[in-house]
Amino acid sequence: MMQITVQTTINSSLAQVWECWTLPEHIVNWNFASDDWCCPAATNILQVGAEFHYTMSAKDNSFTFDFWGTFLDIVPHQLIEIRLGDGRSMKVTFEEQNEGTLVTETFEAETMNSEELQQAGWQLILYNFKSYAESQAQQL
Repeated sequence: MMQITVQTTINSSLAQVWECWTLPEHIVNWNFASDDWCCPAATNILQVGAEFHYTMSAKDNSFTFDFWGTFLDIVPHQLIEIRLGDGRSMKVTFEEQNEGTLVTETFEAETMNSEELQQAGWQLILYNFKSYAESQAQQL
């Protein structure tokens, strides 16, 4: 299966980036690709074998779905490996660098949408995360 990778460097500490990535009260603020979508609810039990569930919803309520997965491996402030609800694998790494924290997501492509569309959508969500995490860092 084809692997897709997206990444960005966030001008924030590794601890702050990890918190924004993993805590539901933060996830609902960034987990969508465009302004006409939102994430009205998120649960995240950050333990191997546990699940996360993110409600993804069009703001006009025309479409809603549960994006979910099971945690396979967790190394705090470094790595999260997931089996998505549809069976695909996903890995997220967090690396402290001079210019901030590098977040890299690698996941198996699904077959309903083109690889380009998937890469673009996931990259937009990651850019949304970057904006949110950097705004949180400025509030500290």
